Order: sequence, then C-alpha cells, then structure tokens
Amino acid sequence: MIVTRPPLGWNSWNTFGKDINEQLIRDSADAMVSSGLAAKGYEYIVIDDCWSLLERDENGRLVADPEKFPSGMKALADYVHSKGLKFGMYSCAGTLTCAGYPGSFDHEFIDAATFAEWGVDFLKYDYCYHSDFIRGDRLYRRMGLALENCGRDILFSACSWGADETHKWIKTTGAHMWRSTGDIHDGWESVKKLILKQDEIIEYNGQGCFNDMDMLIVGMRGRGNVGFVGCTEEEYRTHMSIWAIMGSPLMIGCDIRGIEKDGETMNILGNEEMLRINQDSAYRQIYRVKGSGCGPDGRIYIRHLEGGDIAVAMLNMSDAERNITLMLDELALPESCGKSLRLREVWSGEEYGAKNATIRVAVPAHGCKLFRASLVDVK
Repeated sequence: MIVTRPPLGWNSWNTFGKDINEQLIRDSADAMVSSGLAAKGYEYIVIDDCWSLLERDENGRLVADPEKFPSGMKALADYVHSKGLKFGMYSCAGTLTCAGYPGSFDHEFIDAATFAEWGVDFLKYDYCYHSDFIRGDRLYRRMGLALENCGRDILFSACSWGADETHKWIKTTGAHMWRSTGDIHDGWESVKKLILKQDEIIEYNGQGCFNDMDMLIVGMRGRGNVGFVGCTEEEYRTHMSIWAIMGSPLMIGCDIRGIEKDGETMNILGNEEMLRINQDSAYRQIYRVKGSGCGPDGRIYIRHLEGGDIAVAMLNMSDAERNITLMLDELALPESCGKSLRLREVWSGEEYGAKNATIRVAVPAHGCKLFRASLVDVK
C-alpha cells in the first residue's frame, strides 16, 4: 500500500476519550458527509483507545465492548464505508494500551488479521507499556509486516511520540505516518511546544512516511478530553497553518456533529488554499530561512510546491506583533535573476509583492501568515 498524500480525517480521542460508542461513530460519519468536510478530502473516521473488553477471547482475539458497540466492529465499518468514508481503529505496541486495554504485543499477526476481517482501513498504533528489552524499531517493523500480510490495505499510523529516535528508523517499518511529538492539548503553549519540536527533525520531513504532529484541536475551545484552556481563533489558524505547510496529516479532534453551524471552525478546517498546500503531491521537504525580525520566537518556513509555486509561512510565537521580513535571496531569488514573488495570504486573501527583493509583513502575536507564492518577472 502506497499513500501519496497526508491522510485527512477525524479521531475520537481529543474530545471524547473513553466515552465512545457505536452511535457516536455513526453520527460522526454522518456529520463528516453532511458538513461538506468529506468532499474536501477528510475521509477517515478513527476510533481511538477504550473500544475493547479488558480481556481477549479464548482464541486470543480482541473483542469489541458489546455495551459500547453492540452491533460489532464489522457492522460499524460497513456503515462508515456506506458513507463513502474509511474506518480506522487503535491498538498499541505494548502489552496494554495507554488506557489499560489489551495491547498487540506478541499478538500482532492475529490482531492484523482481525482488523482486516472487520474492514479496518487505518490503524493508529501507540507506544505505551512496551517492552524495555525489545527495541521500538522491531516492534513497529513486526506490526508493519503483520499489516502487509493481512490481506487488506490498512494505513499504518505509527504513534511512538518521536521516542527512541523514531525519525531514524520509522521509514524501515512500512508505516505511512509517524508521530513526531507527544500528545497535543487544547492550549497555545502545547501548540508552540509541538512546533518547536520540529526544529530537531526538520530534515526528516519530506516524501515517504508523513510526519504527524498530532491531531487537530481546532474548534475544541477548551471542551473535551484534552480541552484544557482552549485557543483563540488566531491561534487555531496558526496551528492549522503550520500543520499544513509541514505536510502533517490533518485529523480533526473536535466534535463534528453539527459542525456546519460553527462557521469559524469550518472556515479553518475547510480552507481550500490551506488544504492544497497540505495535500501538495510533490510533498517536498520544508526548510527554514533566517529572515529579519523573527527573534527567538519567530520562524519562516518554505516549501516548494508542485508546478513551481512556493508555500511560505511567517510565524510569530511571541506575545507581541512583529514585522517579519523575508529576503528573496534566501530563496535563491536575488533581484539579479530577473524573478520575484507575488504572494496571496491563505486566510485573508490579501496579496503582497516584493520591494527591493524583500517582503515585509506585520504578523500578530501568536499568529502566522501563510502564503501561496508564484514567480513573476521583475519589472
């Protein structure tokens, strides 16, 4: 199975945690379609931890909790598929999942076969309660082999939190996406922490196994399982902008039932220019340039897109507005080459041009200006 673009979808954990059931998943699948998010590419409906009984059956198989999922996982997968969507589930490389349910350690092949029989299309594979004697690369390679041999295409989402130098070995496992961070929480400090984590691994971001910066908190507003303090709309746009230019999978974490009534959240999640950048088929490695005015809490990220356009993110993580300047020679476009840039900001639609081979932009506190830029002739 080859996955060519970062997966888009919804996961139950951020809002609902252990409080999941069959009706919630059905309603969320319905909402994904009725809201128009499915038409924009959000296609996975993923059940996270706490879905099973605390013991395997007499044949060593995982069993869905009959109180939460009375119709069983096969029927639920069929319902999700009937909506034109894909169905995802959760397990763990340890003896237990993070919430204390049976993990897949030493049961990788039987679990992969079970997921295939149920019609699963996506497996999030966590890293709690794993053996201290078996290296993480071997645990994830074993599940990768199990999924490749289960008889069904199942997207392998490796959730090892970047531990044990995941970035150095994850592409050997067959994983299609890998968590580079710890868990996200619905608050600005959490978003900032996960962004700063990318400084250590930016050169590992590019074609192949997608760097997963964790699920989205857009629209949570302090509610739910990881609700905490919430974010402003500016901070949610920043969160989405950086996840987009980094090419991270975009897994919605808020309650999407009735989301079409929440115009601000829909405008962020459904912004077509942002999604075009995230889903760009070239999926080239991003890079940082120094710029001017960034300070210790500023960043300028660049990503070359298919067809010759360039994505530019000017990020200000400080508590005050900053004027950030991009020098085009840092993009190998000095004025002498005869080319410049025309930029269109994704969220506002505002257009910018270069003056004296520089682009100067006022970026609000905790804000990010995300641009799609096209080359133009110097006049």
